[in-house]
Amino acid sequence: MVNSSTIDSLWDQGWYRFARRLDSPNFGARPPGALVDLIVLHSISLPPGVYGGQQVQRLFTNTLDWGEHPYYQQIEGLKVSAHFFICRQGDLWQFVSCDDRAWHAGVSNYRGRDNCNDDSIGIELEGLEGELFEAAQYETLNGLCAALAARYPVQHIAGHQHVAPERKGDPGAGFCWAQLQQGLAWPSQYFPEAVAPKAQ
Repeated sequence: MVNSSTIDSLWDQGWYRFARRLDSPNFGARPPGALVDLIVLHSISLPPGVYGGQQVQRLFTNTLDWGEHPYYQQIEGLKVSAHFFICRQGDLWQFVSCDDRAWHAGVSNYRGRDNCNDDSIGIELEGLEGELFEAAQYETLNGLCAALAARYPVQHIAGHQHVAPERKGDPGAGFCWAQLQQGLAWPSQYFPEAVAPKAQ
């Protein structure tokens, strides 16, 4: 059992101690009584397949130069955010307090509920849908998910592809759910049925 003082030392009003904070204006209040029991995983890179810059951070803070790359014309004016972003090297950024509602899932449905933004925590992994992710990213993700589960009543973890299957395909086939489950040692029922590792 995690000591409550240990949990308190990790979190400050929904901000995680081990994340680099960069406030996004793109957030709102959660509905009264929202049960934050879902983690939604995404993948993102800007431009797609290009890693290591600050473009994702700029997107989430509404400071991206839309004229910098032709791809950005497709998303010009988009106002989105996630709670967290994990870079290829495992560096962790946080944009929205987990006590608040980030704008990451869009039109969505999971575990019988619509509007997953209301009661989920969004984590973006720097990567491209269908491609592999780095060991450092899994290591950071494991630690973050464990810290989230100590602070919030997490009982589900899914990809954007599972909460909005008709619109989204990330993080995609390159993400290893079995590796995540093994690292977290969470029950298979926490994971999407299509990817849940078989019980040994």
